[in-house]
Amino acid sequence: MDRQNLTLLTDLYELTMMQGYFRNMDRNETVIFDAFYRKNPMDSAYAISCGLEQVIKYIKELHFSKQDIDYLATLNIFDADFLDYLANFKFSGSIYAIPEGTVMFPREPMVKVIAPIMEAQLMETAILNIINHQSLIATKASRVCWAARGDGIMEFGLRRAQGPDAGTYGARAAVIGGCIGTSNVLTGQLFDVPVKGTHAHSWIMSFPDEYTAFKAYADMYPNACILLVDTYNTLKSGVPNAIRVFKEMRAAGLPMKGYGIRLDSGDLAYLSKEARKMLDAAGFEDAIISASNDLDEYLIDSLKVQGAKITSWGVGTNLITSKDWPSFGGVYKLAAIMGEDGKFIPKIKLSENSEKVTNPGNKTIYRIYMKDTGKIKADLICLTDETFDESKPLLLFDPAEPWKKTRLEGGTYTMREILQPIFIDGKCVYESPKTMEIREYCAKELSTLWDETRRLVNPQKVYVDLSSKLYDTKIDLLDRMSIAGD
Repeated sequence: MDRQNLTLLTDLYELTMMQGYFRNMDRNETVIFDAFYRKNPMDSAYAISCGLEQVIKYIKELHFSKQDIDYLATLNIFDADFLDYLANFKFSGSIYAIPEGTVMFPREPMVKVIAPIMEAQLMETAILNIINHQSLIATKASRVCWAARGDGIMEFGLRRAQGPDAGTYGARAAVIGGCIGTSNVLTGQLFDVPVKGTHAHSWIMSFPDEYTAFKAYADMYPNACILLVDTYNTLKSGVPNAIRVFKEMRAAGLPMKGYGIRLDSGDLAYLSKEARKMLDAAGFEDAIISASNDLDEYLIDSLKVQGAKITSWGVGTNLITSKDWPSFGGVYKLAAIMGEDGKFIPKIKLSENSEKVTNPGNKTIYRIYMKDTGKIKADLICLTDETFDESKPLLLFDPAEPWKKTRLEGGTYTMREILQPIFIDGKCVYESPKTMEIREYCAKELSTLWDETRRLVNPQKVYVDLSSKLYDTKIDLLDRMSIAGD
């Protein structure tokens, strides 16, 4: 994790293709690659963009060290002149991306790379590795937070994450997606996010009895006294002993901030209701009841429906691993090649599967909001040379079923371009916000979705349409390739 130069964080075929370009074509030929995904994770109706800060860091550090070159030489598949080229490699292209924390949808370019073909090819694997992972966890976190209906969610899955990087950057993504903090101290240090935690069952078991353990903890942390009450018997021992300690704290004149209990096993709905009665009867109506124990968005939603009296949630394994949907599925495809006249020639990938047919050309994305609600109406992928007038009517159509049309009257909608310049001619022109600032921005982004789009089961999708010009370009390419194929 301490190594900043991740240049060899790539698949071997990226390098073998680079040598092929070096040998067989203009190595400086400018191309466009789009990184996008085809299907929303977890059967959601949206995803959250995340990981751009680490992509920027990767590109800034992108160079082949002497040790890298020496290692590649041992593979005996790269020629000396190609390795000499790599020794002087530096990114010189441009990158546009959807900023972190932004709501995004399938088939939209998350990242657009405009660069000499060898440069653009090299960064495919690392970009996808970084963006895919963090976008997956941020999206999962946003769903968990939605299920909690405003209660705080703490991420604490580090010990179950797939390694230090996944645990640390996954926690960052979880906070961006809506979590109030993480148990991961390294994430707190690196990204200045709140770190939170209580104690384990081993703390209770290491003392002669439960009350003594609770008392010792309360003496040390009176302003963050959340006591784990299920080590022996939640309702007969844990909660009564916690109440005893809380009474002593109150008698001592302590401020009683951030105090309460944590449930980590058993029937959380029943136990929380009974614990609430006991705490209220003792005069501790403001005591927090937090819960953990293999939670995810579906279980939290179910507990809410059952009337559980839990107001704080700790979510670990199912969040940090996105257990029910373990990969994001982003891809990186060639979209255009610059011709001799300096104009981009659109390229398209065909497939037997219609969803794998790509959108060609140099594209951007406009998000369309309805003025009366501020909610997202649709996203429009178009070519970069297109312009739109919000005072005029806008006709949208489904590119898969183009007879389905929606007409927006002029003055009823607004448009916002969501792809932003990150690198221009090799120079970084974008400064990443702090993680907590991204979290705040993400919350605003999520508020532009209808509740029907955020629901956990069978959500209403947001339409991603193509402009008429882009649609016609795509159909023309498909027709020409079909004729050539015949």
